[in-house]
Amino acid sequence: MLNTIVIILLCTGVFFFLGTTVGLLRFPDFYTRMHAAGKGDTLSTVLILLGFALYNFHHPSLAAFLTGFKIIFIVVLIFIASPTATHALMDAGYESEIDPWTGKSSNSSAEEES
Repeated sequence: MLNTIVIILLCTGVFFFLGTTVGLLRFPDFYTRMHAAGKGDTLSTVLILLGFALYNFHHPSLAAFLTGFKIIFIVVLIFIASPTATHALMDAGYESEIDPWTGKSSNSSAEEES
């Protein structure tokens, strides 16, 4: 039963990593790409690390408990640090006056100017 939960967590984490990659490649501007990276990276990393932590409890011992505790501690740090870093990068982009995507192509604005 524990192996099934671990496999589900790991596969779900990899699925969200793939979704994050697709978002980074397909979204049109900096802000939407950062949104995909921030959300997907945090969720997928947390799911994968929780799967690893549960896998360590397969054979209960003090060493497995300490390793699982360290992994859970890393999950908490990532859960705090990743959204904070994403916010800092998006704020830096905003301060650098990176324009968000408005849905208009660059060709249509060039045609309107002429």
